[in-house]
Amino acid sequence: MNHLHISQQIEDVLTARNPRGMKTLQAALSPGYYYRAAKMLQNISGHVLIGTGFPVINTYETDGPVGAIALYRAVEALGATPVLVCGAPLADAISSDYRVHKITVGEPATSAQEAQLVIDRYQPSLVISIERPGMAADGHYYNMRGENISERCASFDYFLTLANCPTIGIGDGGNEIGMGNVADTLTGLNIIPSATCCDELLIADVSNWAAHGLLTMLSVISETDMLEGWDNLAVLQYLSDRGSVDGVTRENTLTEDGLHADISEELIQNLRKIINKH
Repeated sequence: MNHLHISQQIEDVLTARNPRGMKTLQAALSPGYYYRAAKMLQNISGHVLIGTGFPVINTYETDGPVGAIALYRAVEALGATPVLVCGAPLADAISSDYRVHKITVGEPATSAQEAQLVIDRYQPSLVISIERPGMAADGHYYNMRGENISERCASFDYFLTLANCPTIGIGDGGNEIGMGNVADTLTGLNIIPSATCCDELLIADVSNWAAHGLLTMLSVISETDMLEGWDNLAVLQYLSDRGSVDGVTRENTLTEDGLHADISEELIQNLRKIINKH
């Protein structure tokens, strides 16, 4: 089986549940998007900026940071230098354990300038956004309920639009950075969509799953299991201990978008079967 077919297999697995219409969006994307994104990572060097952290009430949700930490771990294993870019309170919660660049919350007027300063500092070779609110056409940020959350958002959009390197956007609903790539298709979903684009958009029923899917594809092309040793439940517990909540239920539980940890564990094991097979 060639890499395009393996990528399509991963793409189908990650949208099979379809709670928020990602199967519809899949038809708008050119097949092989996990393969193309994995190629961006294959020979990576230098700094990789990974933006994450979706605000929920006065904290952050589990979906996004779990996948960001998985990507961080893989980028380090590849010999590059990952930096998690996020706002408070997530930045403060994890800065003692990871390289974190903290960005300002609720200051859209200066967010482009801030992004340019950070880009100039790190000169990234790749920028990844996973489950980051994307700016809507009206310049504001909205959650899945259509609530304006701009005052609680740190803007990561300009990191992708100003970067002089490849960019990957990951989302699961339509209001995340990168979804501008499929703007026409998003009109059919019950969401105030993001207008921000990226070079390669990855979709999944849960954004964390897209990170695992990307690492699955990377494992196949690099012939190394990038998911080996990954403990999803332990990372959920780590974040829970630091105040995370489920983005759907808004409760401090070891769940992702309302789904029990066992569902993610089963998905990861199925992805590892793809790795082992190929």
